[in-house]
Amino acid sequence: MSKYIFNLPDIGEGIAEAEIVAWHIAVGDMVEEDDQIADVMTDKATVEMEAPVSGKIVAVAGEAGDIVAIGSMLVEIEVKGDVEVEEMEAKVEEQVAVEAPDAALTSSKVTENKSEVSIETENIKLQKESEELSSDAPKSAAMTSDSPPSKVLATPAVRKRAADLGVDLNQVKAQGEHIRHSDLDSYLSYGSGQGYRPSNASSKRDDETIKVIGMRRKIAQNMAESKRNIPHFSYVDEIDMTELEDMRQDLNGNRGDRPKLTMLPLMIVAICKSLPTFPMLNATFDDEAGQVTRHGAVHLGMATQTDQGLMVPVIRDAQDKNIWQLASEIGRLAEGARSGGLKPTELSGSTLTLTSLGPLGGIATTPVINRPEVAIIGPNKIVERPVFAETGEIHARRLMNLSISCDHRVVDGYDAASYVQALKHLLETPVLLFAD
Repeated sequence: MSKYIFNLPDIGEGIAEAEIVAWHIAVGDMVEEDDQIADVMTDKATVEMEAPVSGKIVAVAGEAGDIVAIGSMLVEIEVKGDVEVEEMEAKVEEQVAVEAPDAALTSSKVTENKSEVSIETENIKLQKESEELSSDAPKSAAMTSDSPPSKVLATPAVRKRAADLGVDLNQVKAQGEHIRHSDLDSYLSYGSGQGYRPSNASSKRDDETIKVIGMRRKIAQNMAESKRNIPHFSYVDEIDMTELEDMRQDLNGNRGDRPKLTMLPLMIVAICKSLPTFPMLNATFDDEAGQVTRHGAVHLGMATQTDQGLMVPVIRDAQDKNIWQLASEIGRLAEGARSGGLKPTELSGSTLTLTSLGPLGGIATTPVINRPEVAIIGPNKIVERPVFAETGEIHARRLMNLSISCDHRVVDGYDAASYVQALKHLLETPVLLFAD
């Protein structure tokens, strides 16, 4: 017997350390060569680490959430016979080169392009984890049948929730490639889960302690840095969206094979048309250099909620796109963010961010600025309310509160209020959106 020390390899770009996001083995487990043993995350990449040799795990570097320096021990493996160290190191370097070819993968996925990096391995991993999570759950008739279960693609969060609820994911229909929380909700509400009631629905739940790691840790760090370094202030005004909503419905009624319009593409056009008069809002602030860059192009960040957490894909040169192009780009980026299929360049470089909760928009929000930007715009929910006309008559109008948060080091309150008034004028007079 001999022991092989698997050191965390250099993932690239001079990275000095990485965070252990998840362990797929434990001390005492037997592993085969190429078995997945851990996921590690840097600022730009989440990479799968695979066992370079077969043997027994005798030591690991730490727990999920711990930071490991490049070159230090990740796992120690007991193997039979002698291990050719040079051969194993070459294998590990080849593995890292395949999994992180440009060391700039998005932090919301394990590999940049599953079609290029062994989708079969990912399928086996998802099936194995799903079976492990559901092994302690009540078995349905489908789970106890003689037929082998089909492979299920779902995020760890969805699999864990399904296991907690005792739901067999093989019975859940996915709207896309992977089963999502919305698919699970539909199954519970309308599918073969009719009449379903969780066994613990009326019982008190135990406290749950969750370690903040991976993407959630990055979000926490970024938000803390933004609030710590940026003196925020927010301004909210009410906008009559009645005419714009009527126009949107008319456009959708004559869209042909073009994508269906939400309110966001029309709002983005208004944002881009009003920004040239207020260049201080389409800007980024460099704390170290003590300088502000006012950008000529509008690279609009679009805050998007995913299973991994909040992500901000970027619509490049939004000022040059029409409403249909914007609608297509919004759909593409949103789906890419949720599936983990976006490139690093599509998740960075924004100059201004738009954040919308859609129907959940609430009365008003005070969004946190996406550093190093200096402003973020948050439309809220559109609600029909009675409004007095100048004649004294009462009319039903569709009203929406629009919020903006700004960096007070760069943007004055008067500038923010003036910008929102200019934006309001365009939104309440939508024909101006298409005027030169």
